[in-house]
Amino acid sequence: MGREREAERNDGIILAAARDVFIADPKAPIAAVAERAGVGISALYRRYQSKEGLLRRLCHDGLRRFIAEAEAAGEIGDGWVALETFLRNVVDADVHSLTVHLAGTFTSTPEMIADAVRSGTLVAGLVERARAGGQLRADAEASDLALVLEGCAAIRLPDPERTQELRRRYLALTLDGLRTTNRGELPGPAAKPGELNWRWAGSRQPAGRDGDA
Repeated sequence: MGREREAERNDGIILAAARDVFIADPKAPIAAVAERAGVGISALYRRYQSKEGLLRRLCHDGLRRFIAEAEAAGEIGDGWVALETFLRNVVDADVHSLTVHLAGTFTSTPEMIADAVRSGTLVAGLVERARAGGQLRADAEASDLALVLEGCAAIRLPDPERTQELRRRYLALTLDGLRTTNRGELPGPAAKPGELNWRWAGSRQPAGRDGDA
């Protein structure tokens, strides 16, 4: 059990280092992750056979967190509060820096694609509940929220606390615009089905260690 806990701790250190390294630069070599984590490159390769495998794990972890937040919000009785809580928690968790920033840098697995579909279904359910309760404007779509979350993730300053503060600020402004009390007409249509799914197509060929740099 002690060795298992130690291995789990080391894996957590590697994943945290990989997140920091690849969010800053998805093209960074895997050696940069080992250096930041303070482990040898051989120790890293024992857990992840390639840079692509590490990127895939990071992105899938983010997708799973997204699903968990959507499922938790689904238990909230008030539809608008559920949607608002979901969006705020996803922004605070910085999920989209992984799922969007890293998507397309690896080949998606069938499990990841299935989870991506499930995440879309869960968000659509939250949107429908908020709309049915009369608090979400009728012309707002689930795909609008996907781009709102991407926009919040794009806000990144050297100071993490200031980054979070600004993300919360602009999400609050967006939430205010999503309420039915805002009567202005939205410009242009919402994103069409499939427009946001290209990153999960899994068209990229797997890269071995030779492609890690």
